Amino acid sequence: MRIGELAGQAGMTTKTLRFYEQAQVLPRPARTASGYRDYDETALVRLRFVRAAQAAGLSLAEIRTVITVRESQGPPCGHVTALLDRHAAALDERITELQATRAEVRRLRDRAATLNPATCREDGVCDVITTD
Repeated sequence: MRIGELAGQAGMTTKTLRFYEQAQVLPRPARTASGYRDYDETALVRLRFVRAAQAAGLSLAEIRTVITVRESQGPPCGHVTALLDRHAAALDERITELQATRAEVRRLRDRAATLNPATCREDGVCDVITTD
């Protein structure tokens, strides 16, 4: 199938497909005699995998490593598990940071409720945020 047909079936643009080829997560297809890309059904399977992997938080570089492991060593289950473990740990860390930020925002909001705008310092920008 040509690139436009594959893009339509995958729900992507032809530009995205060309980008995926350059990123090496979609193999370069055969070409017709007139030079058009000629994809087979495995390209659609690959694109579904790429989309699902991205939804799980994997980058294109990580997806490429999964594909490489699959092609050179067989099922990449162990590799994927390790990637997902790292992503889960990074998410846990980010959640902790966000919870700390939320606590600080709430503290500042509570502080704002106690301040009188008429007493704000002239040499500062906002006494709610800065206390010096």
